[in-house]
Amino acid sequence: MIRIDALPDDVLLGIFDFYMIMHQDIEAWQTLVHVCRRWRNIVFGSRDRLNLQLCCTPRTPARDTLDFWPALPLLIKGGLALADTDNIIAALGQSNRVSQVNLDLYGWQLEEISAPMQVSFPELTDLQLYSHDETRSIIPDSFLGGSTPRLQLLTLGSIPFPGLPKLLLSATHLVNLNLYSIPHSGYFPPEAIVASLSVLSSLHKLYLGFQSPQSRPDGGSRRRPPSKRSVLPALDEFRFKGVTEYFEELVARIDTPQLSYASTTFFNQIDFDCPRLAQFISCTPALMGLDEAHVQFDDRTANVTLRHRTSESVDDDLLIYISCREPDWQLSSIEQVCNSLPPLSLVEDLYIEPGLFFKSELVWKNDAIENMLWLSLLLPFITAKNLYLSKEFAPGIAAALQELVGGRITEVLPSLQNIFVKGLEPSGPFQENIGQFIVSRRLSGHPITISVWDKYSSMKSV
Repeated sequence: MIRIDALPDDVLLGIFDFYMIMHQDIEAWQTLVHVCRRWRNIVFGSRDRLNLQLCCTPRTPARDTLDFWPALPLLIKGGLALADTDNIIAALGQSNRVSQVNLDLYGWQLEEISAPMQVSFPELTDLQLYSHDETRSIIPDSFLGGSTPRLQLLTLGSIPFPGLPKLLLSATHLVNLNLYSIPHSGYFPPEAIVASLSVLSSLHKLYLGFQSPQSRPDGGSRRRPPSKRSVLPALDEFRFKGVTEYFEELVARIDTPQLSYASTTFFNQIDFDCPRLAQFISCTPALMGLDEAHVQFDDRTANVTLRHRTSESVDDDLLIYISCREPDWQLSSIEQVCNSLPPLSLVEDLYIEPGLFFKSELVWKNDAIENMLWLSLLLPFITAKNLYLSKEFAPGIAAALQELVGGRITEVLPSLQNIFVKGLEPSGPFQENIGQFIVSRRLSGHPITISVWDKYSSMKSV
């Protein structure tokens, strides 16, 4: 039997490498270096391969620990709700060694933490800061010394930093940028953030979300978009939350040829006319081939999702959410959005169903105005062959379709061949409302079959 201490250095190093991978702990190497001097020398001689780092938390006695170990890269992380900031501040004082910072803050702690971060952090690759309450402290332009050349991941949650666009000009290796719940005190105009994004040739993921509809461009500043757009060549995922005015100004200035996933949440408003959204989608190849549509309503939002029928992946989706609670406002809003999209001439399957937070007590009036909105919502789906309806919305949509008589019978959903209804019964409000429409479509030479929609079994005609 071969004794482990007789193994060659390269074999031991392979074992150490496997040990680090299996333990999923960045400080697992500390056990190895305490075995013997030889192991210690092998480990410290392979810092890059073993990805040696020191982890500093609010409970780590940073001043003592950092003096004990070699000058390894520092990962600073932790929630500060139940601890003071002294140890974190001590670790941040080693700015030339810090590679990652991931901290959950209360607002009053932001000023304490940002104070030692007004200098350059030349090794910093990941920065994630979250604030869990309102703060009046604003990160100054001198943050990180105004330059962060190695940064790859930047996440700020509820952190006001109006000077961020300026800092991003130096973050030329940034891959992932997440700006959550941007307070109005941290507002920056669309043209400023676009100027910064234009230099981020490696950026793959972007989330830009504002805290309230107060953050919007000045009404008088809305002008014609520039003739030349800024190209984001690597961006494949884009998420936005804010007002339509900001979104329209933003997408009018960017071109995203590799974008395959886009999710937009708009704050509630009266007007959802989004012509630049349509233009933006039309210039994005992956978003133009989507042929399945889902329209959903719940007690928080209304949304429309477009995806590929033949794909189970969510990597090629276009999602648009409207933050709204009133059913009639939801229907009006989503109708406007669907009619602002590029021609939906590839959609063959259309689903109208409850969302994740749907409550049965939501009231749908099924009156003349609502009927008009349902018809207007369905109008752009000119190639839809299959309509899938949940039992909550089927009667109201049937009542709306009943208004299409005579020459208008194929005005809405002209290609429709099948209607699938979840929980369909032989008689009831849906059957009563849909009868005349079915007869008229058959007489016009465009018959429609009514079937049971069961997501978990086969479709059965009734």
